[in-house]
Amino acid sequence: MDLKFKNKKISGILSILPSTIVKFEDEMAYYNFSAAKSLKLKMAMGYNTHRIAKNGQCSSDLCIHGLQYLFDNGLLGKEEIDALLFVSQSPDYFMPPTSNVIQGHFGLKSDMICLDINQGCAGFEIGLIQSFMLLEQESINKVVLMNADVLSPKVSKRDRNSNPLIGDAAAITIVEKSDIPSTIHANVKMDGSNALALTIPAGGFRLPCSPETAQMEEDAAGNFRSKDNLVMKGDDVFNFVMREVPPMIHHLLQIAEVHKEDVSWFMFHQPNKFMLNKLADAIKVPREKMPSNIVENFGNSSGATVPVNISYNLGESLLSSSAKICLAGFGVGLTWSSILMDIGNLNFNKTINF
Repeated sequence: MDLKFKNKKISGILSILPSTIVKFEDEMAYYNFSAAKSLKLKMAMGYNTHRIAKNGQCSSDLCIHGLQYLFDNGLLGKEEIDALLFVSQSPDYFMPPTSNVIQGHFGLKSDMICLDINQGCAGFEIGLIQSFMLLEQESINKVVLMNADVLSPKVSKRDRNSNPLIGDAAAITIVEKSDIPSTIHANVKMDGSNALALTIPAGGFRLPCSPETAQMEEDAAGNFRSKDNLVMKGDDVFNFVMREVPPMIHHLLQIAEVHKEDVSWFMFHQPNKFMLNKLADAIKVPREKMPSNIVENFGNSSGATVPVNISYNLGESLLSSSAKICLAGFGVGLTWSSILMDIGNLNFNKTINF
């Protein structure tokens, strides 16, 4: 599905990272593999360190810390917020919505929209698209988009397939109407027939957590996990990304009538370094235009990887200048989405620890 929006902009991005840093080597003893095999995996996938939330720390805690930072530093006014979007696959509760919990924490006005969106790897793009749609309304001028996931408690420490790459993080993106004429091109696709390629089998109403779902089992590759843990069919996900993402990007550039060479950055979701390098080669763009260093420094934080990518790699450069950037997310759902837009002259673009 192709989408087009006019006169919308991102005015600020704040990434929030847990302060706890875990090294790949610190966890190798958990895996049912030799040290040599694990270190080979580290080199291929770009694993190094990942950020893990403290015990009991939830996605909303990261968002609240980030919002408080923005309020305290005069970067956002509480009365300015017309919509509060929370995009996550690790909400605080089944009910109420986490966005309402955050609204209540700060005592924000009742004349606003609070909305939770259950999305992961493409959550930044899906959240931006929803933000742009809301801004079509005369009464909505500023949307606060929160992407946050604390999935580390749902990953088995003995799962070498998933544990080294998972990281916890949040990002707050301010989206608002723009006085400068602009066009944003986007597209989104979904394939629910393969939804279980990335899943946490137990914990919902279909299969509630129980002593039975907590039993650890060994898979064919020597990983140990329970039904309470995240399970990823790595080969299926890799094949899906390589099959669907390159044509999606080519199509996006075609409908926008933009050449690849005119795009400054391809800021993509970061599942691992290996996959991103393969994507850059398949799309035929220089690898240096598609940063792949987020997983090795912070881990794969689901929908937050793209804004973290922008904050970490572009930082202050976007405060005084603008760049044409292609955003893309792909994974759980299965969902894949991309956006082409100019981003720059931001009020803030930084990373803080919590």
